[in-house]
Amino acid sequence: SRGQGPGDRAMRAGGEAPHQVLGRLRFLLQCSECFRRARALPAALCYVPREVQYKICKDPAAAAAAAAARSLLSVWDSPGPARGGKRAARATIEVRKGGCLRATGEEYCNGAGLWVKLSKVTEREHLEECRSSHELDEGWLLARRFGEGGDKLVPVEPAEKIQWQHQTFGVDYKPAARYPWMRDPTVPNPLGTSSAAPPAPSGHVPAVPTVPPAWSYEHDVELGRFLYDHSERSLQSRDCIKEHVCSVEVSSQAVPCHLTDNQAETCWESNGSIGQHWVRLNMKKGTIVKRGGFLLGWWHVLGRDPAWPVLVLCPTALPPGPACAACRTSYQDVCILRDMKTYLPVLEIRFLECRDQGCNVRLRGIKIKSFWEWEVNLNADMFQPERLVRYPLLEGMDADMLYRRAVLIQRFVQLLDSVLWYLIPISEEGIGTFSMLRGMKPFLLLSKHSPALITQCLQRSETSPPFSLPKLYINRQLAREHRARPALDPGGKNTVFTQVYKSLQKYSEKTKEPLDYRWPQSYSQWWACDFTTEGIIDHGGGFRDSLSDISEELCPSSGDVPVPLPFFVRTSNQGNSSSDTRDMYVPNPSCKDFAKYEWIGQLMGAALRSKEILVLSLPGLVWKQLAGEEVIWSKDFAAVDAELVKLLEVLEGVDREAFDFMFGRELTYTTVLSDQRVVELIPNGSSTVVRFEDRKDFIRLVQKARLEESKEQVAALRAGLLRVVPQPVLDLLTWQQLERKVCGNPELTVDDVKKFITFEDLQSDDPRIRIFFEALSNFTSEDLSRFLKFITGRSRLPVQITVHPDKSGTQQLDVMPKASTCSCTLFLPNYSSARACEELLRYAVYNCMSIDTDEPVAQDVSVDSPEL
Repeated sequence: SRGQGPGDRAMRAGGEAPHQVLGRLRFLLQCSECFRRARALPAALCYVPREVQYKICKDPAAAAAAAAARSLLSVWDSPGPARGGKRAARATIEVRKGGCLRATGEEYCNGAGLWVKLSKVTEREHLEECRSSHELDEGWLLARRFGEGGDKLVPVEPAEKIQWQHQTFGVDYKPAARYPWMRDPTVPNPLGTSSAAPPAPSGHVPAVPTVPPAWSYEHDVELGRFLYDHSERSLQSRDCIKEHVCSVEVSSQAVPCHLTDNQAETCWESNGSIGQHWVRLNMKKGTIVKRGGFLLGWWHVLGRDPAWPVLVLCPTALPPGPACAACRTSYQDVCILRDMKTYLPVLEIRFLECRDQGCNVRLRGIKIKSFWEWEVNLNADMFQPERLVRYPLLEGMDADMLYRRAVLIQRFVQLLDSVLWYLIPISEEGIGTFSMLRGMKPFLLLSKHSPALITQCLQRSETSPPFSLPKLYINRQLAREHRARPALDPGGKNTVFTQVYKSLQKYSEKTKEPLDYRWPQSYSQWWACDFTTEGIIDHGGGFRDSLSDISEELCPSSGDVPVPLPFFVRTSNQGNSSSDTRDMYVPNPSCKDFAKYEWIGQLMGAALRSKEILVLSLPGLVWKQLAGEEVIWSKDFAAVDAELVKLLEVLEGVDREAFDFMFGRELTYTTVLSDQRVVELIPNGSSTVVRFEDRKDFIRLVQKARLEESKEQVAALRAGLLRVVPQPVLDLLTWQQLERKVCGNPELTVDDVKKFITFEDLQSDDPRIRIFFEALSNFTSEDLSRFLKFITGRSRLPVQITVHPDKSGTQQLDVMPKASTCSCTLFLPNYSSARACEELLRYAVYNCMSIDTDEPVAQDVSVDSPEL
């Protein structure tokens, strides 16, 4: 907690002893390593309580007949009725008033509701009927139905604990399940002793301790992404009291409470003894307060009652004001809650004393700005085939297995959330990086605390914006002329990029204040542009135009134009018609202008901190390095040079005869970089022939050279990025989040795509066109991006698409579509309905590598140029 105030440290510590925190950190690292290595997770993460007592809670809607109602519960072999099964329950039991059921801690959730696994029944005399002779210690009970009324089972807790929970958190509070890691692994092993997994805790039984067959870390990453995409969340801040507060209670209500009527002339005034005034807010489920307070009439001092979760407004934080008698018509908006990190069902604010011997408090209204706390509501029925089509690694997997694996991921994320505040320094004094988070980044998407931490890190590192906007004079006519013939000026001095860069340098030299770009998000314009000969007055539009021009000069959206600047080069895949990543650029290994690379990194950081975007079409290989994530050759470099990845795989697996036939004595220790330079992998490598026995060493050297070809340039980009964005933010962001925050999340619509589609050999009234567009109308933005990649190899517009009727199977209905990425052509079959077209087209665009009709280049490699 270096650099934090005592309040922050107390909040983060939560009353825990240091050895408990260290124990959790050690256990978290152990679980993370198991995920990364696809090993069985520690038993303590997979265990559930051996026994939990449940009591029946009657439906309030039937309260009048509760005494006479019979509590009949059906016992099932498995929690299956939600899936449409018509089999009868194995047994029916009745629990009389006061009776309890004993079940294991294992729960299962599907479309019907929450199920618990029955172990045995207490108080046998309470069982009135059993319709089966089977033992009841392996049955499943429906504890709570979804979307329906009726009785429900609730865990039994000691009376005093229940009372405290109801007072503090509300009557609907359900305590979080206490997994064994909250107790047993919290004590770290003494130094020098084994750090093996803790033994199975007493009173617990295993749940899902093994790794599913053929499961890998990539499967867990994909499952985490699925859970994130299907989680219930709405992070947009709102400022509407009725959206967040169920009800308001006050300490005295002689007149109606007017705190939520938004009327300036009404108010609520306390009436009672000094120190007995309070306002209680019953919050809607999942609401997290970003800013909350009151419109006050009389100045007051807020105090704390230890029994309630109260945030305190210190007397010194109150604005100075006149005496109470003079304040009756003077109202002040005072914030008392800010940037809460979690949801609390009840917020109670107590007013312990008033200024200048005042007796009562007058409030005109409540102001709350909040967002909904998003969470993953796990449900076995969410893993339906139609939902999994966007996640090819999960397709064909058993839904129950995916559900149980998701439960373990959710537990891991809960553990991560419990210690995340200890891992990330949120002050400027927190330097360095916590490498432990690298293996956990895919699961940070599911963390509830990660967004709040990112926001705090950015806010605490903000600086004051410049007193006045830099005024830049840009000649875009010269920039357009340079784009047409960039070879005439390789340095690109007339580009918008260079003009802006040099103008800002002059501004900094003149004002002696270098721009740091760490400005608040509300500071929406970094400079003002005067476009010479264009007569444009810049009120923000000109500035955004300059950013768009800079993006287009660095990474042109069209593959048919020359690149105006030397900082990025097209990947090898841009000339490879079989690749689905044909619109990417990588830093130029030959360019050594690191000062400008740093400035590009600063612009990326400024875009991350603001609402502006800098569209740079970079592969995951680059974004991963910027975010500090591990790079994997087979997965990440395929987005740069898919042919080389496949060729090296072939080279590693060939026998001696095939090796001699393919390469003979022509393969030397050289490779070709992205800038088309041939480099030697070893001293005198161009004269050294690769032998069959040494081919794996050769492959390793090629991989190392290509992965590190732009190492210096990426390091300069990251250095510039870190000058604007604190290190902890990059530790918390996955590379996909980083890309989205810098480049934006381009939303594609069907209307956008329609503009770039032309039909050949199809009449305008052909029903296939209507069915095709009707199917596309149900595509999300991500689906449309995949659709573009499937046909053209590019994920963004503009790109021209031609649709031909599929003549290879004219008589066949509802078959897979085909595409040729080299000609950007879709061959459209006949479909019986828009639904069939949608399902088959969506499957195709998410599995394009396996059905692409282009020739598989990797199986027919030319050996005319043996350099790799």
